[in-house]
Amino acid sequence: MLLKKHASTIFYCVSIIFLTSCSPTSNQDLNNKPQQAGQPLNQAELAANLAKVRMAAVTGDQKAVQENMQNINEGFRKSIKLADPSRAVDREQARALAKTVEGVRSAVWFDSENLFAIVERNEHKTYNTIDDICMKLEPLGDTLGVVVNLQSGAATNGDELETLSRNCQLAPGDRAMLQKNRQIDVIPHEIREQHKANNAQ
Repeated sequence: MLLKKHASTIFYCVSIIFLTSCSPTSNQDLNNKPQQAGQPLNQAELAANLAKVRMAAVTGDQKAVQENMQNINEGFRKSIKLADPSRAVDREQARALAKTVEGVRSAVWFDSENLFAIVERNEHKTYNTIDDICMKLEPLGDTLGVVVNLQSGAATNGDELETLSRNCQLAPGDRAMLQKNRQIDVIPHEIREQHKANNAQ
């Protein structure tokens, strides 16, 4: 009886969140693309999980209630861009896997969040290479806690040497909640662009 009452309360509370914060998601083709965070809660998935929670509560299936509530919590966590520290990727395995991506010469960790890789040619310093690395890392844990930084080993000038960075699950320039936006380059991009503009004048 207590389980039913508790689950019913959760159901109505989450329903309010569902009605007030969800928005339709696009039907993008995510094949061969890394997982994405920061998107609105998926209405269909949330509705399905809510229905399962209520059904499980009615039948007294506590395990099912917990499992579906975990699914709801996981969707909410990703929507607010909060990395799961309990599923942090293994850094040594991640470093080894990153080196198997085409064009990657070497990889090291700057800290617990920033994976730094040197690519063989300038043409390999792309977001597609970052996607490939991130997909290699997904089986190891939550890649929302990983920022991949690429630098070209064939760079011959400042622009080519500039680091390309992105969180595995977010848009360029965005970072997960509580994640620092670490400056990798000695000269920040903004200062470099200002210097180029001054020289052009």
